[in-house]
Amino acid sequence: MAPLIRHIRSLASRFARVDLVKVFSITSLSTLVRMCTGLISVKVVAAIIGPAGVAMLGQFGNFVSIILSIASGGINWGITKYVSEYRHDRDTVAAYISTALRITMICTLLSAIIMIVLHRRLAALVMLSADYGYVFLIFGFTLLLYSVNNLLLSIINGYKEFRKFVAVNIANSIVGLLFTVLLVFTWQLRGALIATVTYQSVVLFVTVGMLRKTPWFRPGMFSQRLSRAIASKYFRYTLMTATTALTLPVTQMLLRGYVIAEISPVEAGWWEGMTRISSMYLLVITSSLGVYFLPRLSEIHDRLELRAELIRAYKIILPVLLVGCVAIYLLRHVVIWLLFTDAFAPMQGLFGWQLAGDFFKISSWILAYQMIAKAMTRTFIITEIASSASFLVLGYLFVRLDGITGLCQAYLINYIIYTVTMLVIFRKTLRR
Repeated sequence: MAPLIRHIRSLASRFARVDLVKVFSITSLSTLVRMCTGLISVKVVAAIIGPAGVAMLGQFGNFVSIILSIASGGINWGITKYVSEYRHDRDTVAAYISTALRITMICTLLSAIIMIVLHRRLAALVMLSADYGYVFLIFGFTLLLYSVNNLLLSIINGYKEFRKFVAVNIANSIVGLLFTVLLVFTWQLRGALIATVTYQSVVLFVTVGMLRKTPWFRPGMFSQRLSRAIASKYFRYTLMTATTALTLPVTQMLLRGYVIAEISPVEAGWWEGMTRISSMYLLVITSSLGVYFLPRLSEIHDRLELRAELIRAYKIILPVLLVGCVAIYLLRHVVIWLLFTDAFAPMQGLFGWQLAGDFFKISSWILAYQMIAKAMTRTFIITEIASSASFLVLGYLFVRLDGITGLCQAYLINYIIYTVTMLVIFRKTLRR
């Protein structure tokens, strides 16, 4: 018995020394806070505006994600990569950060002007009513603050300042929750929409306050001229981000709109609720992947070392993910009761398909992060477009066959296909 105990302790000790596990442990507090604030926010919003309102909020949320990607110039992944790669060379990092700031400001100002001028037309197109134009107007005036906040978070991630990154995210989550709940209680759906486009702008001041003593947070790191050579490197990430921004959110908007038109806004709200549950519990994994995995893969240049890192990630992440999926499925009645209201009870039939799809989604993402870390622009764009087109076609087909459940079935099948695609693309990396 004693040798077995010693062996288990030895395994646990080696496991705890793995960098990915350390990042999981560091980010777990941030993830817990984000999950708790997300739970409260979803509960409040669902109770006040109902399934149809949740569907409308999801539709607008997809548009917001598109605009934020365009406003940032699509370079946030690139900022993390290049700051991580050159973080020991202050002058080089300053050149990359300064160029990133200028690209972000140009893209943000252009996006803001378009939203301010066309706010009523955009409202009619996205929200199916020009009466929501005020939300787009507010978004246009606060967009620059939003973009700068994301820029700073990308820099922190690139420097691998995990504890600082976690602290900033915790503060942002708490402030964002208080801001959202206040507006929702005050103005219901209108408040939820305004909070969606303004809370990140408010938390910029929190981020700046927490970074003011950081060594790199100095005027000299942001004041160099725009470098065309660096801008051309960032452009590859612009293409990748633009592809992501114009594929998955647009696909979700089209499918949600199809359900609203052909079935009902209420059932569209059930699907939106299911996707929000996925987003919340997957934070445990996606936050750690974003904080640790992208900078780590960016600095690896040896194929065998890369293969070892990928296998290590699979050994750690997939068992955790599997346990989480099984637990949520078994407790699905409790989850719906905790997060939503009785109006969302029919969501129970969606859990099995959605959670299975989540498992394959993360399985594929572990490999797919290589495309971002290694700037595999062409491969990334082709696979993103193909995956979104596949989801759209499968979604339309399965909704006609099985109603709202068909969307979750299409989600599962699509990520099985995407996982197989990633295994084929990176088969050489995975070989011994």
